[in-house]
Amino acid sequence: MRDLVAGMRYLGAGQRWVARHGRWWGFGLIPALIALVLYAGVLFVLALWAGDLAAWATPFADGWGAPWQGLLRGLFVALLFAGGLTLSVLTFTAVTLLIGDPFYESLSQKVEESEGHCPPGPDQPLWRELWNGLRDSVHVLLRAAGFGLLLFVLGFLPFLGQTVIPAIGFCVSGFFLAVELTSVAMQRRAVPVRERLRMLRGRKALAVGFGTPLVLLFLVPFVAVVLMPGAVAGATLLVRDLVPDEQPPSGADGDEVAGAGPVAGSGAAPASWPASQGQPHQPLPARPAPPGPSGPGSSAARPPAGW
Repeated sequence: MRDLVAGMRYLGAGQRWVARHGRWWGFGLIPALIALVLYAGVLFVLALWAGDLAAWATPFADGWGAPWQGLLRGLFVALLFAGGLTLSVLTFTAVTLLIGDPFYESLSQKVEESEGHCPPGPDQPLWRELWNGLRDSVHVLLRAAGFGLLLFVLGFLPFLGQTVIPAIGFCVSGFFLAVELTSVAMQRRAVPVRERLRMLRGRKALAVGFGTPLVLLFLVPFVAVVLMPGAVAGATLLVRDLVPDEQPPSGADGDEVAGAGPVAGSGAAPASWPASQGQPHQPLPARPAPPGPSGPGSSAARPPAGW
């Protein structure tokens, strides 16, 4: 339950962050608006052809009398459109992130910088980042489609198909939506997609608490566009605490900073550590023993505390 509430808090924190940084909110709206136009056209076509698709998929009901034929095909149309909406929610995020990769990378980086430290990220050309994002999104969407197909079939069960199955479907959709949204910050940390899935499966309630409210809100027209920048910001804040604290800084061996403790969320050196000092966990150089006392109370007569 604690993780479920924490996921909702990250969602709220992301929306508050973009509310305080209005310029970045407007910047993040651009790719979401482009994706909205594309998806509105696809859903409009689906609505026009849903009746014909239902008749094509249920030829065995051609000879049924009223009202059974209408009930069966009406249920099929409802499930088809509900499945289309659910798939739209999942793929909307993936397509929006793909279209707006440079936009959301900049937004996520700004969020991390405002929190104190931003990992440098892999040095890759833009085409390579887009290809990696597309490949990872396809991997996630194939897994989500498998669950979606199973839930679609279970939707025909009496009572359960109209009550329990839709609730499970929203939670599953929320989990995979969280996986998609965290991909921006995860890619900066060079976390592969399989590892992202493993980490979020270990904190299912956290992912569901973050993603499921978004799934429900994204069903409202235009809300997905308005909330998308804040969703990316909230996912970035979630990743900062999800990535293990013991993860070493880039090129380091993973030892903690002496006397500083782990850095929450980022897994790297504190932002206040000067770059000229190198990695803070490197051992101090050996110092020769002082030649001897130089008088009472002299600091040279004894080593400093903790030496």
